[in-house]
Amino acid sequence: MGAKESILRKIRILITNQFDSPEEAFNFFDSDKDGKLRKSEIKKLLRSAEINGFLSGIVANELLKGYDKSSDDTINWEEFKVAISE
Repeated sequence: MGAKESILRKIRILITNQFDSPEEAFNFFDSDKDGKLRKSEIKKLLRSAEINGFLSGIVANELLKGYDKSSDDTINWEEFKVAISE
């Protein structure tokens, strides 16, 4: 299993174990309630999924590069659903 798959698996485990739905998880980590996850909010999600603190910044950047289809440096709900479905 590659690093990306391992990280996405940890995120899915977090969502499954601690939230009733992916949408509930998204809303929990969307601390400013703007419907988008900024880099700082993604890092908080990654830390909760037990991704190393040092790596969380790098991984957050990679997630933004890979899933931010709107090019606004955030991940919205639609982009989040794509990421966790992989």
